[in-house]
Amino acid sequence: MPPTRTKKSSSQAETQVKDVLASLEKMSTRKDMENLQRFGITADKAFGVSIANIQRLAKRLGRDHDLAAALWDTGWYEARLLTSFVDEPAKVTSAQMDRWCRDFDNWGICDTVCFFLFDRTPFAWDKVAKWSDARAEFVKRAAFALLASLAGHDKASGDDRFLQSLTLIERAASDDRNFVKKAVSWALRRIGSRSMRPSCFLGSSSRNATGWKS
Repeated sequence: MPPTRTKKSSSQAETQVKDVLASLEKMSTRKDMENLQRFGITADKAFGVSIANIQRLAKRLGRDHDLAAALWDTGWYEARLLTSFVDEPAKVTSAQMDRWCRDFDNWGICDTVCFFLFDRTPFAWDKVAKWSDARAEFVKRAAFALLASLAGHDKASGDDRFLQSLTLIERAASDDRNFVKKAVSWALRRIGSRSMRPSCFLGSSSRNATGWKS
């Protein structure tokens, strides 16, 4: 059995968050900061750290739900990316998913959290349906980024569940907002790639230089 994690005091938690932010700042580079603009990622607070370095830091930290929550609350872009790899999917709540989703302000944080964390929770399918009707651009994008993630990672659900989701895709297809329509397209292709049967095959997903869809 994994060791029981000792609950940190508020001062210990604050110190750990400061240490993580200091590590992120130390790993920042001008090139990575410029890449944010290059890939159309807008963030009010950003250091400029590559996803590879964020994942390396996550491995050192291990899984820690409380730390993830504290990192999210800092508002730093890279700290929020880090939560995708640090949070514990089994401890993520439905309310937390809604709250974080409302904070999404660029496609990078939206897709990373959906692809590496949210799709591993028991609430994922419910959120796809709920968020697909949202007015906010990145909340609606999250619905289809999450659906695309499920299409690649959910091996337990059969084709019927994904075929039923095509209704959501059809309904959102007329949304002309760039970040929404790209996520809708991504989800459609990922669903199609689940099966090689001609009647179901819709194409394969493509990714940009960051490792996922923009």
